[in-house]
Amino acid sequence: MAEVTAAANITDETKAVVVPEVKKSARVAVVQQADNDTSDEEAAVEEEADVEDEEILADLSDDQEEINLIHSRLKSTAKLGLQRFTQLKKLCLRQNHIPSLDPEAFRPLTELEELDFYDNGLKTIGDALDECTKLEVLDLSFNLFRHVPDNLSKFPALHTIYFVQNKISQISGLKPIGRTLRSVELGGNRLRKIEGLESLVTLEQLWLGKNKITKLEGLENLKNLKILSIQSNRITKIEGLEGLENLEQLYLSHNGIKKIEGLETNTKLSTLDIAANFVSELENVSHLTGLEELWMNNNKIETLAGLEPQLQHITTLETIYLEHNPVQAKEGANYRRKVTLALPQISQLDATYVKQV
Repeated sequence: MAEVTAAANITDETKAVVVPEVKKSARVAVVQQADNDTSDEEAAVEEEADVEDEEILADLSDDQEEINLIHSRLKSTAKLGLQRFTQLKKLCLRQNHIPSLDPEAFRPLTELEELDFYDNGLKTIGDALDECTKLEVLDLSFNLFRHVPDNLSKFPALHTIYFVQNKISQISGLKPIGRTLRSVELGGNRLRKIEGLESLVTLEQLWLGKNKITKLEGLENLKNLKILSIQSNRITKIEGLEGLENLEQLYLSHNGIKKIEGLETNTKLSTLDIAANFVSELENVSHLTGLEELWMNNNKIETLAGLEPQLQHITTLETIYLEHNPVQAKEGANYRRKVTLALPQISQLDATYVKQV
């Protein structure tokens, strides 16, 4: 089963591409050969002319609100002329080679709300963005950050921040925006401990997959948290979730968990993912009466005995994954029939839809 992740990406719909009608807006202009008498050797060569940074945005109007420069081979923002776009709200510079930010380019962009630097070579943002006080979404994924920037207080409207696949080893620096932050993505870093989240009282989504975290802790103040993803870590016990009464989705796959427990107060759960662990028994979920999806594939379940007492009364349950447990091989051809008889309300078992009778 594919691992769930936030994304760390702003959707394509929110990043409308601005395409001027002139060819110079392309990063590389290809010179076409029009002469039919050209030799084969000459015809085999395509001459590429690099467009200067100054020309890339030359034909856009000053009142532009969105600019998208994905994979444009940019090495700097200094010569783009960004400072004239004072009404700019969304700027995407993902998949370039920008190692640092030019303060002069960003200081006039006081209306900026979304900024995407996904997949560049940034190690710091310095003070280049200090005047972007209306910033709401900041994506710094796939860069070289070793810590969360310590000047996030400059962005009092920031509610979503992405730090996927950096080199961050400690959660810090988030306190200044604790009352506005709703989503944090720190997957694919070097975290060993959940900490520094005490002030994030409005947080709704926390993504911590693919780290080295060994214990569920430091979450007690996140009263508004709805999604917690901590897949592919080193968790061995479900604990520390007592204060998360509004939790709706919990992703714990690919850890070292042996028992389902510690969910007594998480009665709003609609999705529970505990796939690829070492769980040997289906238990302690009968009180999750709003459960819609339960993923328990690739565990150590040897019997289907827990299905009826734990799940049959949960009318909201639509999907359950149980494949690649010992019980699947044990039951053989009877596996699907027995599961669907025990859980007549489900519409999907593993990756296959269930035929409703």
